[in-house]
Amino acid sequence: MRDDAKKIKIIIVGAFFLFIVVYGFARSTDLIFGVKIKNVKIAGEPAETLVVRNESVTKISGNARNAINLSLNGREISIDLKGNFEETIALLPGYNIINIQATDKFGYVDEKNYQLILTQALGN
Repeated sequence: MRDDAKKIKIIIVGAFFLFIVVYGFARSTDLIFGVKIKNVKIAGEPAETLVVRNESVTKISGNARNAINLSLNGREISIDLKGNFEETIALLPGYNIINIQATDKFGYVDEKNYQLILTQALGN
């Protein structure tokens, strides 16, 4: 009878420590996996490696999870508490590279590059 009580006590204590470990891992996943740039959209469409645009002014939006600093083509832009950003940029005729760089509080960096071609209609 005493052995059963000891086994139950060991199982309860073990389950408690397992819960603490799982909870700690769940709360620290942002710290473990660092900063991530994702869901980037150019002019409302998902960003691809090469996008052809007809408009010289376009909007870029996305999410930089866990970032404290975010820069777009070397210029720092603002993000909200959830890491969402939205910025308007002007494109030059021809080939354009958009660089997004995010840094977290530990100095880890995530960087994404997007290539756009601005085409102008003849006569403009």
